[in-house]
Amino acid sequence: MADFITMITEQYPESSMIFNNLSSSSSSLVIGNNNMSLPARSSGRSVEYVQDSRWPLVVFLCGAMLCLLWSSSCHLLSCHSKRLNTQLLHMDYVGITVMIITSFFPPIYYVFECQPKWQLLYLGSITAMGACTIIALLSPALSSGKHRTLRALLFVSMGLFGVVPAAHALVINWDHPHRNITLAYEGAMAFSYLLGTAFYVTRYPERWSPGWFDLAGHSHQIFHVFVVLGALAHYGAARIFLIYRPGVACAAQPIL
Repeated sequence: MADFITMITEQYPESSMIFNNLSSSSSSLVIGNNNMSLPARSSGRSVEYVQDSRWPLVVFLCGAMLCLLWSSSCHLLSCHSKRLNTQLLHMDYVGITVMIITSFFPPIYYVFECQPKWQLLYLGSITAMGACTIIALLSPALSSGKHRTLRALLFVSMGLFGVVPAAHALVINWDHPHRNITLAYEGAMAFSYLLGTAFYVTRYPERWSPGWFDLAGHSHQIFHVFVVLGALAHYGAARIFLIYRPGVACAAQPIL
């Protein structure tokens, strides 16, 4: 036990990522609890319906917590043995995939609340893409370092699928007063994820000066920071959807 405490408290390259992920996961739990106490809004619809419709945001927060907790476990315990290292890496990849899938639930559910067929199509599509990605990532051949770029491209391709429902949502909500702020939040999320992935794939800045960034400031740490920032930006957009979507009657929405 003493050796374990020493390992997580001393300055190791993994320490900052472990504490970053654990603190972010704890924050997600607090945020989720706060959202359950948001005042219900209604415009001719029952209060119960509005309260029940908070489940997509809860799904996203649970996905984010799962991703961060599994990532923390991977960084904390992967040095135990080669076999456990491989298993934890697979958990880490699955966690990232789950977070991407669950990120789609709040915007698609709330924006297409009056078009359930589009809800089913988009959510079903990203879930199927995620399942295929998980199957591919669980292959032992893709766990090696030489496939780092391929793994990143699989995650990016899932994220880029969001351009399709985003464009659709923009068309049917062009005159919505909160269009610009939600676009800004989602744009910040995309920028954070893509920039973090770029650091992860290129391994900068440690490629410039090997050894200088072993403890802090290396690409994987930067990647984790941008993932958390992207999740926070997405939460900001999801919160706007949650608060203001119930005030829009379905009759006012075009049927596509």
